[in-house]
Amino acid sequence: MAELTWQPFGLTADRREVELWTLRAGRYAAQVLTYGGVLRSFTVPASEGSRDIVLGCETLEQYETQDKYLGALVGRVANRIGGASFDLNGKTYPLAANNGPNCLHGGIRGFNQAVWEAGEENGALVLSHTSPDGEEGFPGTLKARVTYTLTADGVLTLDYRAESDADTLCNLTNHSYFNLLGHAHGSLEGQRIQVWADAITETDADSTPTGVLLPVDGTPFDLRRPVEFLQGLAMEHPQLALGNGYDHNFVLSRQPRSPMRLAARVTGGGLCLECYTTQPGLQLYTANYLDGTPGKGGAAYGPRSAFCLETQAWPDAIHHAAFPSVVLRAGESYHHTTAYRVTAV
Repeated sequence: MAELTWQPFGLTADRREVELWTLRAGRYAAQVLTYGGVLRSFTVPASEGSRDIVLGCETLEQYETQDKYLGALVGRVANRIGGASFDLNGKTYPLAANNGPNCLHGGIRGFNQAVWEAGEENGALVLSHTSPDGEEGFPGTLKARVTYTLTADGVLTLDYRAESDADTLCNLTNHSYFNLLGHAHGSLEGQRIQVWADAITETDADSTPTGVLLPVDGTPFDLRRPVEFLQGLAMEHPQLALGNGYDHNFVLSRQPRSPMRLAARVTGGGLCLECYTTQPGLQLYTANYLDGTPGKGGAAYGPRSAFCLETQAWPDAIHHAAFPSVVLRAGESYHHTTAYRVTAV
């Protein structure tokens, strides 16, 4: 069971109070903000003593002014909704187009900008947030709850739950950027990625899924055996060119609710990070569009200086009947779990 403490982290531009919570278990520690549910740091045992492997900002103002979702919870619907609209129960719901023609990560003011309510339950941090009916165009009042737990053997778990009073869409994830050599290292050199997936969801020039599942065989997306990030990124493939690197949903399962599985493993700098999830998809993103974003301790985060493992339902699922559904029916429960386990190699 983790030890929890908290302290003030400042006021948002519209005068909302933000708290910084710290979970400690053994030699591991995680910092979580009530602003956006941000995972601000994840400090783990390393050869030099300890190492912070998550990119984050020094100040609340920096979090409010950056648009890279550093460490944040994203929703109601993570990833892209093509055409920034969807039909549900015979009605069309227009959304904000904040990513070309797409609605990305919940819209203009998604869950990453909410100030969540925080509390402690049995050594875990529980964040809760209510999104009112019609917010960012989505129907139904959605109540979301994310529980963070940390264990002394290096497992950080995020447990997601939500319910709505009307049929709506729901697909929650965390957008943490990792670098196993340290948050300020600046490069993915020397780090290897393995993903247990036989296909990706193909995207078009706007990063919108086409509906086609593209087998990974013979492509840079065949990560079923460990591949150096830089080796994979140096390969030529139309999908890599479209995303300016890895920014793709890997198909972990064609079933939306299945047991916790090992989705990905990254090694480097004497560490191993394993990602386990109940979700059917994993968005691997190699920070292609970081642009000198200011970070902790004066760091500046540039392109391909980190990787994201965003566990999720498949993007744009509402427009593809063969994709696992993201529709949350009134009175039903949304529940998914993702765990990140960090150990020495």
